[in-house]
Amino acid sequence: MGHPPLVIDPTGRDIHGEAARIRDTGPATRVVLPGPPVVEAWAVSSPELLKRLLTDPRVSKDARQHWPRFAAGEITPEWPLFTWVAVQNMFTAYGGDHRRLRTLVAKAFTARRTNALQPRIEAITKGLLDRIEEGFRRGGSVDLREELCYPLPIQVITDLFGLPEERGLELRELVDKIFDTSADPGEMSAAYGRLQEVLAHLVATKRETPGDDLASGLISARDEDDARLSEQELIDTLVLMISAGHETTVNLLDQAVHALLTHPEQLAHVREGRATWDDVIEETLRVQAPVASLPLRYAVEDLVLAEFGGPEGVVIARGEPILAAYAAAGRSPERHGKDADVFDVTRADKEHLAFGHGVHHCLGAPLGRLEARIALPALFTRFPTLELAVTSEQLGHVESFISNGHRHLPVRTA
Repeated sequence: MGHPPLVIDPTGRDIHGEAARIRDTGPATRVVLPGPPVVEAWAVSSPELLKRLLTDPRVSKDARQHWPRFAAGEITPEWPLFTWVAVQNMFTAYGGDHRRLRTLVAKAFTARRTNALQPRIEAITKGLLDRIEEGFRRGGSVDLREELCYPLPIQVITDLFGLPEERGLELRELVDKIFDTSADPGEMSAAYGRLQEVLAHLVATKRETPGDDLASGLISARDEDDARLSEQELIDTLVLMISAGHETTVNLLDQAVHALLTHPEQLAHVREGRATWDDVIEETLRVQAPVASLPLRYAVEDLVLAEFGGPEGVVIARGEPILAAYAAAGRSPERHGKDADVFDVTRADKEHLAFGHGVHHCLGAPLGRLEARIALPALFTRFPTLELAVTSEQLGHVESFISNGHRHLPVRTA
C-alpha cells in the first residue's frame, strides 16, 4: 500500500470520479474523512469483499465499544460525522444490542403497515402531480426535486409516524443539515439537537394519545419493558428511521428521473415492455446508490483481508474504522463488467448494496421501493414529453459525500 490515503471531498461534487479513484487503489484502501480532526478509514469498494465484511461478527458499528479514539474522547461533536457514529439506535448497535433493537423496530415496522400505505402514497403522488401540472400550465419549468422527490417521502414519513403535517418542512431542513457533510459542524450538531427535541415532543404526545402509527408502536414496545429500549434509544431510533427513510427515497426518485430523461432509449424499453419499473428502480440503485458512502464500522479484531477473499498482505487492524463505499461497489467492473458505469435497465445482473447487507440491511427498503414503484410510472404517464430544462452539468450536487442526489432537477414538457 505505497500510495498516500485518498482525501475525501466533503462536498461530494464528484462522487463517481472519487469512487473510481477509490476502486483504482484497491478493493480496500485508506481514505481521510472530512475533519478536523484527521480521521483515516478503510474504504471498501469490492462488492464481494464488502458483503463478507458486512456479515462478519468481527465487524462492529458500535463506536463506544470498538473505536478506541471515540471511547477515549478524541472524537468530539465538532467532528463533521459525529452524529453518524454517536447516535444510540440499531444503526450503531452491535451483537445482542442490535438484535434487541432491530427486533423491536421490526415488530412496529411491519409489512402490513408498509403495504397499508399504498393508497395514501398514490393519493399524495396524484396531488403532487396535479400541482406540477399547474406549474407547467403557468409556463416555464418545475423543479421536480422540490415538487415531487422531496415532498412525497416526507409526507409518507409524517403519515407513518403520525406527525403533524406542518412538521414536514422543519424535518426536511433538519435532515438535510445532518446529511450535509460540508456544513459547519456546529450547525449539524444544532440540527441534530433540534431533531431530538421535535421527536421527544412527539413521543410525549403519542404516549398520551397513541394512534395506529409507527411512533406509537415503538413507544408501546419500549413501555412494555423499560429495560428493553431506553428513552434515548427510542428517540434515536425515530431519528434514524426519519432521516434514513427520507433522504434515501428522495435521492432514489431524483436519480431515477434524471437517468430516464438522459437515457431516452432506456425509458423506451420500459414503455415498450422490454423492461419493468422494478428494473428501473434496481438499476438506479446500482448505478446511483442513494447513500454513496456510509460511516462507519470498526474492526473488532485484526482482519486479514486475504481470509475474506481480499488482497494478500492487507490487514485492517483492531479498532480501525471502515467506510462502506456503496457507490464505488455498485459500479464495480469486478461484478458488472466493463460497462459497469452504464445505466442499462435490461442488464441481467443488477445486484447492488444500496440498502446495505447482512444484519444491518435497511428495514425501510420495501417502503422506498414502493414509493418509487408508484411515483415513477405515474409521473411518466402523466407527462409523456417530460424533459430536463437544463443540462446535467448545471444541476449541481447535494453538499455531501454521503448523499447522492442533485441540488435541483428542473424539468419541462416538450
